[in-house]
Amino acid sequence: MTTLRVVVGGAVCDRGRLLAARRSAPPALAGRWELPGGKVEDGETPEQALARELREELGVEAVVQERIPGEWVLRPGFVLRVWTARLLSGEPRPLQDHDELRWLLPGEEGQVDWLDQDRPAVDEAMRRLVATATVGRPRS
Repeated sequence: MTTLRVVVGGAVCDRGRLLAARRSAPPALAGRWELPGGKVEDGETPEQALARELREELGVEAVVQERIPGEWVLRPGFVLRVWTARLLSGEPRPLQDHDELRWLLPGEEGQVDWLDQDRPAVDEAMRRLVATATVGRPRS
């Protein structure tokens, strides 16, 4: 029986925006955009792995929040699972695997070329941002 390797992605949200990260490697993925994250290591929970990956890749401390339902096959034996995350400290910088970062407001997610596997989670993260933004807003 083959065990699946879990790759975690972070829908990092701050001030009503979602963070997108442009891949710099490998060549087949370079130039396309993703939610930052990486592989879960032995002895880590997915949430611990995501917090570590955000620290290593972006230089930020973040609190991992809710899992976005679903999982997406990256390649045989590897699946992507995504959690929402909120910044605690630091300003994201592309330290590893990325050459550019961009904050996107709801409705702007189509401005970048997302990796196919990330699109469903990006769509759900944006739906959540819109729902959060409209809560508590006075009716006109």
